[in-house]
Amino acid sequence: MKTSHPFREWIQLEQPRLGTRVTYASDDYFGEKGRLIDPAEPVFIDDKYDLHGKWMDGWESRRRRTPGHDYCIIRLGIPGIVRGVDIDTRYFTGNYPPQASIDACISDEDVPAEGWLELLPKTDLQGNAHHYLEINSAKSWSHLRLNIYPDGGVARLRVFGEVKPDFSGVDGVIDLVALEHGGRAMACSDEHYGSMHNLNIDGRGVDMGDGWETARRREPGNEWAILALGHPGTIEKVEVDTAHFKGNYPDRVSIEAAFFEDSDAVVADSDRWQVLLPEVKLEMHKQHYFEAELQAIGTVSHVRMSIYPDGGVSRLRLYGRLAR
Repeated sequence: MKTSHPFREWIQLEQPRLGTRVTYASDDYFGEKGRLIDPAEPVFIDDKYDLHGKWMDGWESRRRRTPGHDYCIIRLGIPGIVRGVDIDTRYFTGNYPPQASIDACISDEDVPAEGWLELLPKTDLQGNAHHYLEINSAKSWSHLRLNIYPDGGVARLRVFGEVKPDFSGVDGVIDLVALEHGGRAMACSDEHYGSMHNLNIDGRGVDMGDGWETARRREPGNEWAILALGHPGTIEKVEVDTAHFKGNYPDRVSIEAAFFEDSDAVVADSDRWQVLLPEVKLEMHKQHYFEAELQAIGTVSHVRMSIYPDGGVSRLRLYGRLAR
């Protein structure tokens, strides 16, 4: 069962599949810097050693014998506003850093030398623990620098936030809910097997784990997911892709949409929802396109996709035009 966290409504910007890379580490003698953003959960293997010593699933520097501190630079594949982070020290017990801070900058370089501003002040850490820390910044950043004091190991850095693209030069039909256009999943009834945030990732799903999938529903009703468009617009075409979902695809789907000026007003039972796509049948492992079936409801900012009664959907595309 996937556990929830305080930044569930935001996108994980550190994902390598979005193009994010760890471009520099002051030292990664014990643990290679790229492990810091590995999508997999960290593990501990009791008897695993390499040429440098005990193998640890994370970024780990050697014991520092000179003044200063170690740090790591992460270049986000898609620049975004950072709403929160998780500095995860799982399995690091006698070798975790006592404190950490995060700086951010905007740059075209892999390893920026200047322009850094403090995003998270120096914060105390514990060993073998998640540290969910809120970030108060409304600016979009391209790079983050994780500073550890003075040395040690961090299993994972998760970066939660949102994408705010520049639409000034955009015209014509685009996928209004695509991540690169600022779309994001906000809430869902259940995501036991697969995250709702997979729904608007670029490309088709690579396997059954790369989609949104609920547990088997044993009570009346149906499952749903709410997504915010990157910019309000009118939806002209919908794609619902059930790639890799064969024995567990939903029997049917419907989509409602609405315009909300305030994101706090977006709730599943709002009376603002209007039917965009009436309930239709789905098939396994298939891209379904709906255009003539859509109702004309004007400019919308959010959609609620309902699946009946449960199951998995790989991707949702909402093609339309920006409301100017």
